[in-house]
Amino acid sequence: MPAGSREPPRAWRILESRYAFSDPWVRLRSDTLLPPNGRLLSPCHVFEYPDWVDVIALTPDHNIVLVNQYRHAIGEIRTEFPAGGVDRPTEEPLAAIKRELLEETGYASEEWHMIGSAPVNPAWQTNRIHSFLALGARRIAEQNLDEGEVIRTCEMPLLEFVEQVEAGGIELPALQLGGLYLLQTYLRRSTDPRLAPLRF
Repeated sequence: MPAGSREPPRAWRILESRYAFSDPWVRLRSDTLLPPNGRLLSPCHVFEYPDWVDVIALTPDHNIVLVNQYRHAIGEIRTEFPAGGVDRPTEEPLAAIKRELLEETGYASEEWHMIGSAPVNPAWQTNRIHSFLALGARRIAEQNLDEGEVIRTCEMPLLEFVEQVEAGGIELPALQLGGLYLLQTYLRRSTDPRLAPLRF
């Protein structure tokens, strides 16, 4: 507990909730809250998203599988890890990312490892992101993209990719920078001799 605090924070009471917007990808909820100090807070906006998934997919020769796609919010084409959302409440994150990797890139893997899971943005969002490592990824099919998706797939040696990210040549989304940290931690702890050349 931080110095000077006398008791742990308590959850705030929700007095009322209403939805201003809802579609299959996001719902915007507006809450009226009663904090412990008794001062009413309204509205407190919350974005309800499905959980997200992403993957660092490595080929047998240690290339990373990447996607390049246009991101309209910033008006730029970005290089990213294959990623997506959990489509249904009953869908497991691993099943979701296997589906997304195959659909976006045509690649598949038989060896998967969870490297981390965390809330995306607990101040505003309800969902988590689940990050995976896929080893031995190979292209087995053509892309099967959703309407509105235009994605180009490429490979790059993992260590070269990390060097470009560190030098600023590739600017990953912040969430995926977290995925690189999780990968670094996973590699450092792993005793798998196949992964020893990949430590960075």
